Amino acid sequence: MTKPIVPPQTIGILGGGQLGRMMAIAAKEMGFKIATVDPTKGSPCGLLADIEIVGDYASEEARNKLAEVSDVITYEFENVDLDTARWLEENHHLPQGSNLLKVTQNRAEEKATLEAIGVKVAPYELVSNEAQLNTALRKIGYPSILKTIRGGYDGKGQVVLDTPEHIELAHQLIEGGTPCVLEEKISFIKEISVIVARNVYGDVETFPVAENIHRDSILYESVVPARISDESIEKARSLAIQIADGLDLVGTLAVEMFLTDDSGIYINELAPRPHNSGHYTIEGCVFSQFQQHIRAICGWKLGKPTLVKPSVMVNLLGEEAHHILNVAPLFDNVHLHLYEKKEAKKKRKMGHFTIIDDSLNAAVEKAETIAKNLQKHILEEVK
Repeated sequence: MTKPIVPPQTIGILGGGQLGRMMAIAAKEMGFKIATVDPTKGSPCGLLADIEIVGDYASEEARNKLAEVSDVITYEFENVDLDTARWLEENHHLPQGSNLLKVTQNRAEEKATLEAIGVKVAPYELVSNEAQLNTALRKIGYPSILKTIRGGYDGKGQVVLDTPEHIELAHQLIEGGTPCVLEEKISFIKEISVIVARNVYGDVETFPVAENIHRDSILYESVVPARISDESIEKARSLAIQIADGLDLVGTLAVEMFLTDDSGIYINELAPRPHNSGHYTIEGCVFSQFQQHIRAICGWKLGKPTLVKPSVMVNLLGEEAHHILNVAPLFDNVHLHLYEKKEAKKKRKMGHFTIIDDSLNAAVEKAETIAKNLQKHILEEVK
């Protein structure tokens, strides 16, 4: 059995974004040192790292340097180089492994893997040209969603086909033979997610189920506990554990789900690391998703992620973030997190805030009040 990683040993992180940053904060609070690889100098994680390595994820030089200075390595998002992950798994210590990346980097493989594990996904067909698309549409019908097999997030790389009039947008997406998945658009009553953690010993813990609200295909708000039945909560948790065990997970996994009006649950997507919908856990739970991830990959026992109080997490996008301090007088029970990204692009996640309250309704109302005030300042700026 692998000897646990303990402070002040070094945790290497592939990726320098906000998830890596929050991993680093959790790890440094525990006494670990941090090394990170990212193509951009001064990345959100790089600003906090003890060792910042600037280089492409596929760079042998950057990979070798990270391995040289790290005692254990993790990745903070799924779009790092698969060959790099395989090399680190074979030649160093990458507890998450490369298979989890391989599965989640490819929508077709992810869906097939989930079906093999025994959970429901939306009916789908693989397409890469117009003839295959037309055949798939006859099977799947409308409404449906066409998604590229690789890449794409926050609504990028996908087209919603509500009626045949939208077919031209689909043709543009598959232009050049781009491999895609056409899937049925599930009619759901709630989008929910479960963050599940599993350590090297096979111990599993799930965080409270989050109810997720999206705007323009970007996560806007996570409400916890989810406003769904106890039966649906238990079913969602059980499905997340089934998937974690089926993947032989080490680390954290976000399982995004659709809840239908007949209490059915479809698995939408997986994220092989901490997730935006789990940010509420930093203040809302006894252990955060980032602390749990560090414990899991380092061979520690998992903490009990009990919900402390009802929580609402709201994302701050590029057009909103620089207005946030204008609403600071409303922050009596608000925790603010800004990611120190250099450029505030529109629709880019620049930070988030979390409201903790004895009353879930009060937390939701506070989030709405802050959001309305932010919009007021944005509109005034435009004028």
